[in-house]
Amino acid sequence: MTSARQNPHVPDPEPDRRLAERTLALVNIPSVSRAEAEAMAYVRAELPLAPVWSTEDLLFATSQRHAGRPLVLLAGHLDTVPAQDNLPGLVEGDAVVGLGASDMKGGVAVMLELAEWALAAEPELDLGFLFFVREELPAEESPVPEFLQACPEAREAELVVVLEPTDNELHVGCVGNLSAQLTFRGVSAHSARPWTGENAIHKAAAALAPLAELDPLDVEVDGLVFREVVSAVAIEGGIADNVVPDRCVARLNYRYAPGRSREQAEARLHELAGDAELEILGNSPPAHVVVDRPLVTRLREAGGFAVQPKQAWTPVAQFAEAGLDAVNLGPGATRYAHRADERVEIAELVRTYEALRRFASRPGSVQP
Repeated sequence: MTSARQNPHVPDPEPDRRLAERTLALVNIPSVSRAEAEAMAYVRAELPLAPVWSTEDLLFATSQRHAGRPLVLLAGHLDTVPAQDNLPGLVEGDAVVGLGASDMKGGVAVMLELAEWALAAEPELDLGFLFFVREELPAEESPVPEFLQACPEAREAELVVVLEPTDNELHVGCVGNLSAQLTFRGVSAHSARPWTGENAIHKAAAALAPLAELDPLDVEVDGLVFREVVSAVAIEGGIADNVVPDRCVARLNYRYAPGRSREQAEARLHELAGDAELEILGNSPPAHVVVDRPLVTRLREAGGFAVQPKQAWTPVAQFAEAGLDAVNLGPGATRYAHRADERVEIAELVRTYEALRRFASRPGSVQP
């Protein structure tokens, strides 16, 4: 006899309790970036599928594979930002509250529940499950690109769904993330006689002031509007109150739209830098927009999800760089991510879980 939990066309009678309990269990395992071992051990113990790929940093498994069926990869990170007196977690009313609840232990809980369901229900899409670490750190520390290069089966995925918090909206594409350092040179002097030198901080202030007047540039891609923005995010200069500084360093962050290459983005910053010395510190490219793909349409219809552009950088860009179609969809609320009062609504966990069950089980085939 097939249970309601196995049958995709019959409502699961108690996913709210299971998802809340699993999310709380994950929240109560501290897993700040670079200290995720205990959380990874929990996932290994709870995942009912045999690993295809397993390291300290990453775990990849699939449901039973079938010739001719698309593989959809569900992906999520286990690490969190540092705690803000928000551990241990608790269930408060209709939400799980605590560090990482929104970003993204609620999404990981959904993945684990779907893995159990997939083992029993034999869905009509093959499902893959990828758990990884160090997402909250600079992209250079992520284990995902190396894994994608080394694991051919993962590259077979026709769609990747990253369960980052999106308020249960389907976020497609993502903006690129370029960080750069500007160095302004001057000539040191006594601060009582500044005319005998050249103040590097003043040069920096004059050069950076136009950024405050720079309007966001709206870029439309497949009917969705991404906003390109440049921000000064840090500045440092000076050695003493009685010395005119001969050096000032500022950091810029540039978020650029899909369709602009790494090289074009760096050229844009060179234009803005003027005479300052420019050093690129990191440049993570955007993800292409996949709103018109059949599997994305199927996913949107399975949950009645609104479609939005991703006005941030997320790991979808790493999958896109490997040639895979990827989207963001998760139960967490973006407004609660990284906050001391971080939380995820239990009803949103259920909505994501049920929608992904329907998505993987909907009758009919999806043409490539």
